Amino acid sequence: MENVTQLVTVFGGAGFVGTQVVQALAQKGYRIRVAVRRPDLAGHVRMFGGVGQVVPIQANVRDADSVMRAVAGAAIVVNLVGIGAQRGKQNFQSVHVAGARNIASAAKAAGATTLIHMSVLGADSQSPSAVARSRAAGEAEVLAAFPSAIVLRPSIIFGPDDSFFNLMGTLARFFPILPLIGGGSKFQPVYVKDVAAAIAVAVEGGVKTGRVYELGGPEVVTHRELMRRILQETGRHNLLLPVGPGLGKLLALPMGLMPKPLLTGDQVTQLQTDNVVSEAAIADRRTIAAFGIRPTPMDAVLPSYLWRFRKHGQFDRLTA
Repeated sequence: MENVTQLVTVFGGAGFVGTQVVQALAQKGYRIRVAVRRPDLAGHVRMFGGVGQVVPIQANVRDADSVMRAVAGAAIVVNLVGIGAQRGKQNFQSVHVAGARNIASAAKAAGATTLIHMSVLGADSQSPSAVARSRAAGEAEVLAAFPSAIVLRPSIIFGPDDSFFNLMGTLARFFPILPLIGGGSKFQPVYVKDVAAAIAVAVEGGVKTGRVYELGGPEVVTHRELMRRILQETGRHNLLLPVGPGLGKLLALPMGLMPKPLLTGDQVTQLQTDNVVSEAAIADRRTIAAFGIRPTPMDAVLPSYLWRFRKHGQFDRLTA
């Protein structure tokens, strides 16, 4: 299918998920604007398409005028912007709620036919997690402004540049004891390319609109099992020390003050809660199966990048 005349604006298109989405859409022939706060740092996205097919532009989701400029003329808008920790003006309310509203309102005003909004699995207005509450509020704003929007809620996303597995691998290299917060909580990790493929299907009109889809991988594992798998892939034998939420939040205090926080109190709260596709979504066929995608298992991908955290790197991988 040739789509060279259709323009897609992807907010957050230079990030971990965004780069995969841009590649998937470029391969289908779309023209793509990658809307980011710092386009001077997003030059790498240009290589994902032909000459002039992918162009980074400046936009800040907190600034409604810049959002309007970014979506002008676009038939399709994709919002992938999200933060895991608050810093100054970049807080959950301004990014997940007001930012989502700005994008949805601008897409509607610009006459876009399709809006895809990425949230997170576990978004809930009653959640003890501030992130989850803000994500739920953002979804509500999006659907109010653009009723036919498609909302995607992925579980933990894994892939070579992910934040969770790479962080755990890094910590395993430096600390013989790793805190295990919410060891019994369940997760359903989903591969980043599967998420990007789902977004591409949604862009092409392959699923019903005005719905919230929950994206999970083929395996449901506990946090403890997930940590053990990471240790297995990295050839490490670190001790996993169960930590309660109170102590976990105490540990998060200094980690949350780092320029790039390793752990925040809200993330400790999130780790206490299951993060799996709901029975309601399965019954309503609002899962990754609706996109015609067979999810990729972790064993097919984790070994391809977690080897870097082994004691002798690639040499351990070759002799394992």
